[in-house]
Amino acid sequence: MLALKGRTALLIGQIALFTALLTACGGGADTTTTTTATGTPISTTEASRFLSQATFGPTAEEITRLSQIGTDAWFSEQFRKPQKLHFFYMNAALSALGPDDDLREDKFFESFWQQAITGDDQLRQRVAYALSQIFVISYQNTTLAYNARGVAHYYDTLGAYAFGNFRDLLEAVTLHPMMGNYLNALGNRKTNGTQVPNENYAREIMQLFTIGLVRLEQDGTHSTPYAETYTNDDIKGMADVFTGWNWSDSQDPNRDWLPMKNYSQYHEPSPKPFLGVTNLANTSGEYSLKVALDTLFNHPNVGPFIGRRLIQRLVTSNPSPAYVGRVAAAFADNGQGVRGDMKAVVYAVLMDPDARAVPASTTITAGKMREPVIRLANWMRAFHAHSNSGRFPVGNTDSTVNSLGQTPMRSPSVFNFYRPDYQPPNGDIFAAGIFAPEMQITEETSVVGYLNYMRNAIERGTGSANDVKADYTPELALTDTPELLLDRVNLLLMQNQMSPGLRTQILSAINSNPNNSKLNKVYLAIFLTMASPEYIVQK
Repeated sequence: MLALKGRTALLIGQIALFTALLTACGGGADTTTTTTATGTPISTTEASRFLSQATFGPTAEEITRLSQIGTDAWFSEQFRKPQKLHFFYMNAALSALGPDDDLREDKFFESFWQQAITGDDQLRQRVAYALSQIFVISYQNTTLAYNARGVAHYYDTLGAYAFGNFRDLLEAVTLHPMMGNYLNALGNRKTNGTQVPNENYAREIMQLFTIGLVRLEQDGTHSTPYAETYTNDDIKGMADVFTGWNWSDSQDPNRDWLPMKNYSQYHEPSPKPFLGVTNLANTSGEYSLKVALDTLFNHPNVGPFIGRRLIQRLVTSNPSPAYVGRVAAAFADNGQGVRGDMKAVVYAVLMDPDARAVPASTTITAGKMREPVIRLANWMRAFHAHSNSGRFPVGNTDSTVNSLGQTPMRSPSVFNFYRPDYQPPNGDIFAAGIFAPEMQITEETSVVGYLNYMRNAIERGTGSANDVKADYTPELALTDTPELLLDRVNLLLMQNQMSPGLRTQILSAINSNPNNSKLNKVYLAIFLTMASPEYIVQK
């Protein structure tokens, strides 16, 4: 742990250094776009639905604004917005600590919620959160728990490359020391007697980050004949590539975020055959890495594999092959001959006809479950939650008994909180052969825990000492006409998709007690909406 006397030296110059690195790698403010600001207006319902997919949740003001300027103008603005860094928040928290205190993950959670709720760079933030569930590292790892700032920087790195190129994102993830720690690439050494290179990162960069287990057509369906993408020999060859990488400097106080460095004496000199690459003998670690990442980046599986995962995180758990194919095509070529342009990919995911068409309520393959973190963010943004302390001290929300059952950057494994092809055993979803990833963290206890948590939050606030509270001023002004109150809640939380039956039930509950205070009417309207299966499923 860093002593107080070393913290001042730690902070000197590192902000400028980090900013320079981001700029050199394509992070920070992005002044290029792949869309044209046409200014075509859309309806408020369309605006709310779009924002429910592209941000941490709609607000009344943003719905109105988006409906006036149109989606392309909104994209152009969002692509240009500068990134606000969690890294800076962590540095400020570090400098305020006492001599015997350590910087812990709760400071990242404060920064996460502060930015998710109040930040105006919503598209970058939402995409970064989606990427954090693909390129997973986790504070549940003991080493990472004691490198809280490094993990925050890793999350910033995902945001920095969210609108960059996938090839650069892949390299930044690979060389980040927190990923190196998490998947054992950091300190990985060449063969020495009975000691052989660790295969963990070699396996996961293929299985989870780029090409998957099975060869795919460009629409994401399995190739014919069925074929695996790699073998155990490919893993071994790739593991040899990831040898010799370690801290940039073990004594550098910035080692928790500076890219890993290759130490040639520990890099495997023998041939490293993988995925058709046959001769990497006696090459430097840097060159071997370049060849490996270039090979993965250019593999035909990457577009449909990553495209489908981003669709699942933002729009629907069961995208059609045509939808996946259109996103994969944007990955392959952004229209200007560039492969891996993340702006083009994100735009394709969110503006695809399948994403923009409102599905019929009876279409069982439509939409996705809103995961608990997104539900809480929806409520905070919709009702202008503010932190009395300014810190948004929401903290760890892992508990399924009395909390959300999910905390940002605390996945239980590299496979994320839930697997993309998860099917609840038995039941209609299994029978239909479709997927519901978020159901993997949904069971009786977590359902009750979420309801109890939100009931308290809606009425009293959340976070330490209920520091984070909603502002219901606009809603209170509508309580004399409950129908208008529910119309507002319906637009903000359900994108005007509330069924007549649910609407009747909630209005009946609001009107059932003539002595209900105005606040109680607001609480009922919001809680019963957020408790409904219709809200839980984003369509």
